[in-house]
Amino acid sequence: MNSGQNQVKRRFFIIALLLSICAVVVFFRYFIVMMNPPDPEQYNPNRNTYERGSIVDRNGRILALQTRLGNISVWRPDISDLEECALELSQIFETTPQAIKDQIAASASDFLYLKKQADQSVVRRVQTLRSQGKLKGVTIEPVMGRVYPERELAAQIIGFTGSNNTGLGGIEYAFNAELESGENKNGSQIVLTIDTNIQHILEEIARQSLEENKAEAVMLMAMDPRSGDILGSASLPGFDPNELYESNDVTRMDRPAIWAYEPGSVFKVFSIAALLESQSIFPDTTFFCDGHYERVTRGGERIVINCLSAHGNVTARDIIVYSCNAGAAYASDRMGIGAFEKALDSFGFGKRTGAGNPGETPGLLRPAGEWSERSKPTIAMGQEIAVSTLQILQASTAIANDGILVPPRIVSHIVSDDGKTITQFRPGENRRIISAQTAADMRTYMAEGTMDLGIGRFARIRDISLGVKTGTAQIIDPQTGRYSETDFIASCLALIPAEDPSLVLYMVIIRPRGNYYFGSRTAAPGIRDTAEALIDYLGIPRGRNPQISHSGEVALPNRAILSIGDTIPDFSGASKRSLTSLLLRDDLTLIIRGEGWVRRQSPPAGTPFTTGMTVTLELE
Repeated sequence: MNSGQNQVKRRFFIIALLLSICAVVVFFRYFIVMMNPPDPEQYNPNRNTYERGSIVDRNGRILALQTRLGNISVWRPDISDLEECALELSQIFETTPQAIKDQIAASASDFLYLKKQADQSVVRRVQTLRSQGKLKGVTIEPVMGRVYPERELAAQIIGFTGSNNTGLGGIEYAFNAELESGENKNGSQIVLTIDTNIQHILEEIARQSLEENKAEAVMLMAMDPRSGDILGSASLPGFDPNELYESNDVTRMDRPAIWAYEPGSVFKVFSIAALLESQSIFPDTTFFCDGHYERVTRGGERIVINCLSAHGNVTARDIIVYSCNAGAAYASDRMGIGAFEKALDSFGFGKRTGAGNPGETPGLLRPAGEWSERSKPTIAMGQEIAVSTLQILQASTAIANDGILVPPRIVSHIVSDDGKTITQFRPGENRRIISAQTAADMRTYMAEGTMDLGIGRFARIRDISLGVKTGTAQIIDPQTGRYSETDFIASCLALIPAEDPSLVLYMVIIRPRGNYYFGSRTAAPGIRDTAEALIDYLGIPRGRNPQISHSGEVALPNRAILSIGDTIPDFSGASKRSLTSLLLRDDLTLIIRGEGWVRRQSPPAGTPFTTGMTVTLELE
């Protein structure tokens, strides 16, 4: 018995000894690793050297590209002088020394990241100071990341990527598979329909409107109705995808695509067009407006819809020109519920447009079987239906194109790494939904809406006709379930020129808090300013715009992929896009100034190349 007990004790002792030795070894190895952490500058977790495809505007201007970035980290035990280190870093990160010290002190670990995905200008400044023996304990981990040269411009459309360079929002997310690089290949390039110059104009006017009207948000869009191309889409407040952690869900929201709202009187353009097309009413059909619409249902319910004023006898033209609620409601009584719902469905309401924006809303157009007796007259004036700005733009193409509806698109085409167009993006087929005569009548009514007594007169500009319709919609108060007396959505739609539109503009102002809340006094002036700027930029004919005819053909030389060997090549005539591959080189600093094609360079062609050289290219 004693022998058996001794044997058990010996086994227990051996096992305990082995476990103790293992624990010591593990602790010792952990101690060595912690005291001698791997140098992040020698470690690159992103070993795939192939590029994620770029995103460019319709003119080839780069909106998103892959480049080398750096994660700036600190190993606290190696910091010899915290005060000096914080001072130097604060100047690089444009903050205060105390903020740097607080960030370091707040970390529960001796190792922390001060800044992730810092651009090359920051990385170079850190490298310079380290080469001078400063910033001990500060290291740089090279990573591949995304850069957005235009910063906030069209940010909600372009989207953003996560730390692993995978798309998480916007086009970056919707076309992630096409943009991603893979085995032995670069990702494809996404070409948008957006014109960067137009986008700048829209965002500037939207920002001015946001401030003047003290609004919660502003949307402003421009589209070519003939092709469905979205030329610009401003949504403010916005965000800078280069500083993603400073944004939130609201600033990242692509409102024009994903936010549904009641459109108000702008919707009369489509409801009256539907009534005319079905011959439920005719251009000379009259209705009497004494300041309100009133009807008693079969069940005894009294329906009352108020109007801005008593308009007297009104026709379809007057309903649009003066935005008569009562006239629109009485007109809707002439058409059956099912037929009315089907007509609005043909305009694209209640369905996604497929323009290319992820998370697009279908809006809300309930089946006719779910309508109450109040629904039809209410929908006719733009309530009890929810739309997106993309849907309003899509529906307007039928008015602009003599009855042909053209689906909108934000993506033009996709280009492979070798420069071949592999996909032309088409969200849907063009289709006729109303007659050319109905469309022409509606454009005439909208143009007359800019007359002295018309509801769209504040959008009027000289030398060219605009087809205009404004809207003012109440927002439902979620607390009471009733329409708010203080919260409104103001809007304005414009077709330019009214006779043969080549441009559609649409502005929406959410919760204006300035002197006015009507669309005619808030959104219409914004449309006027936008039209003034874009008519000249796009060369749309008007009285003071001379027109010059050009074949539209420009001969460009075929250029091979640019590279630098023993000497600096001649960059003359190279496009900005062709230079992007050089931005990834570690052995030179490339400075690109301007837009277009290379006109001047420094150093000149033929100069021997040396590591660390700075090459400056000026584009025009």
